[in-house]
Amino acid sequence: MSLNKKPFVIGIAGGSGSGKTFFLNCFLHHFKQDEVTLVSQDDYYIPAGDMSQEENKLYNFDLPSTIDSQQFLKDIKQLLDGEVVYKKEYSFNNPLAVVKILEIKSAPIIIVEGLFILHFKEISDLLDHTIFVDADEQVALDRRVKRDGLERGYPEDDVIYKWHNHVVPAYKEYLLPYRESCNKVVMNNTNEPDELIAITEDISNDLRNNILVNIY
Repeated sequence: MSLNKKPFVIGIAGGSGSGKTFFLNCFLHHFKQDEVTLVSQDDYYIPAGDMSQEENKLYNFDLPSTIDSQQFLKDIKQLLDGEVVYKKEYSFNNPLAVVKILEIKSAPIIIVEGLFILHFKEISDLLDHTIFVDADEQVALDRRVKRDGLERGYPEDDVIYKWHNHVVPAYKEYLLPYRESCNKVVMNNTNEPDELIAITEDISNDLRNNILVNIY
């Protein structure tokens, strides 16, 4: 990257169960390790403290107020300035999780991902290119039930309660209004890796050929 060029910032937003994480992994695969870095909104949850299962069920993580948006913004700006960010990984209140310290290095391409990145205006203003990952509601719910059961140990009833009372209302209020203003919308209803890999390859090639060439 040229010394006088700032990193190119790609924002990737998507609702819960949209397959955003798998999309991200496929997308990152098309770049060299030193070309790209990822900063995730999930690591900026304000710690909720120890909670019982019932308290965890009722606590609404799907609100912008649960995110330390100013620290998130500060760290993105640090990466834009070429600095390294050290961040404690968020454990989603899982007492069994081993919390890691993340070392996030700056790179020519910075990917910012999360549910509210388009809603937080100061963060949205830093994004050079935006991708919206979406899925039909039933597909997304099925993925959420599977993920929260396997990875976070949540009972299915709790997951479904959160889905209807927290997840869907947040999606409609804080994410969906920005869908049509994004540079690219990806419908991700398939669980076929080859299809998503092909889609991410097309997007990364397009970016590399038409936009990213200007930052090197």
